[in-house]
Amino acid sequence: MSEPDENYAQSLHSVFHQGLDLYNKISNNNEPTNSLEVQRDVQNSIKLLEQATRLVSLADIFSTNEGIDEISTNNLQYLLLPALLGFLALKLTSRERKEVINVAEVYFKDFLQRTNNYRLSDYKFKNEVKEEQAVSKVQNAFDQLAQSINTRANKIQKFKEQKELKAKLEDLKKNIENEHADEDIKRNYFLTMIQVFINEVIDEINSMQMEKPILEHIASLKKDDQPKPKRAPPPPLKPIIITKDEVQKAVYGAGYPSLPIMTVEEFYNKRVEDGIFPDPSKPKTGPMSMQEASIAGINLNDSDNEAEELEKKEEEDDDENIQRMRAKDEFKDEHRRGWGNRMNRS
Repeated sequence: MSEPDENYAQSLHSVFHQGLDLYNKISNNNEPTNSLEVQRDVQNSIKLLEQATRLVSLADIFSTNEGIDEISTNNLQYLLLPALLGFLALKLTSRERKEVINVAEVYFKDFLQRTNNYRLSDYKFKNEVKEEQAVSKVQNAFDQLAQSINTRANKIQKFKEQKELKAKLEDLKKNIENEHADEDIKRNYFLTMIQVFINEVIDEINSMQMEKPILEHIASLKKDDQPKPKRAPPPPLKPIIITKDEVQKAVYGAGYPSLPIMTVEEFYNKRVEDGIFPDPSKPKTGPMSMQEASIAGINLNDSDNEAEELEKKEEEDDDENIQRMRAKDEFKDEHRRGWGNRMNRS
């Protein structure tokens, strides 16, 4: 174990207690767990305690080769970090419950493994239980019956012990807030707090073990009800930011370097190259649109004016117009419709 320098210790102490204060606020909050306020506090507390965990790791505060007496009083409280993070993880509602339980279980087992190493607990993990059963394959049926009978009594006893520990913790908390609190009171306070969390973590692990099969069953039902996967969707289109000038292009380019940036002129030239927009340097073929006629200064309504003039001439019996109309009628009489399309047939 190495002791961090004074500035480092102050930073760790500040970050840890900010996260711990938020944890206590969440625990005493009567709002629903999925409320925005509680979820915001949960996420902020997790960030602070994760930062404290990194600081503890960098300072190399704990070691498996030392006893609990070798840990300084101020550093004892940092043993609670994985337990606190486990309980906070269980309060997250934005993730799948199975994922939340798996994360919390990792934190809880790490906490219990550390307290086992320091002889503060004697929790038996699953692999240890299996090894003991393998050594003693034949177990007395009477012992099994006695164990089942004592289960309820053990739970009641553990509940009483936990209640007494919490009462003791409250008394120590009042004493530790005194400026003249000695080292023994502080140490007793932290060790009692660790013991309270040990009991709560063990109870939570047992609850999670019962919840896991239910979650797995629900997941299997959802998997059976899921529809067959459809064809993969096409890749998303990449956005193009169209800016007005080179100045905006430079500004947007600095903020979004991964996106293709174009000015209006570059965008139009690109469309001309792709054949989407007409090339202004080439003459226009085919009928002219109203927009093109407007740009060219041509009035497409001239044909309407010509029709009005022709009607006026007919009303005034204009000689020239009469001769032209007679010649048109004679041509129609001498040339039946379709004669020009007979392809040399009689």
